[in-house]
Amino acid sequence: MGVLYDYFRAADDEAVAASMAATNGGPLVGAAAPPEADVVEAKAVDPSVVLGQAVSLALDVPWDVGLVGDRLIWPDAVTAAAEHDGPWVVRLGDRARDVLAALADDRLPALADRWSRIDELSWGVPVEMLPVLRQLVGLARRAQASGQHLYCWMSL
Repeated sequence: MGVLYDYFRAADDEAVAASMAATNGGPLVGAAAPPEADVVEAKAVDPSVVLGQAVSLALDVPWDVGLVGDRLIWPDAVTAAAEHDGPWVVRLGDRARDVLAALADDRLPALADRWSRIDELSWGVPVEMLPVLRQLVGLARRAQASGQHLYCWMSL
């Protein structure tokens, strides 16, 4: 099965908490609860490592675990420490959002090709990451244009 990662945008952490309450912890994909979420399903793309490597490639800097700047926002730290086994939501740093939003469309094919070759995505067959990258860039652009932040909902 694996871990599921859904990226979405929201105004703030309180809006995310309200969405989690309305959906009983998500997922937000196809959720009937208002407001309807702008979501990108990215099953193999965790925020810190895999998305972080896309950001590092975009910036042409070495990857670092803190590059995306993600932090747990749901459930709260007390609940998460009490052996909570998911789901979780992290907020990505606005720098990661802005890097993705600023990527020129003509850079995406080459960047996606390089991204698909990272160890975490090399399962013995080529992985087509261009559609995922295009969706994440579009989401980041819409978030930035709306003054919103990017979040990642994840579940085992």
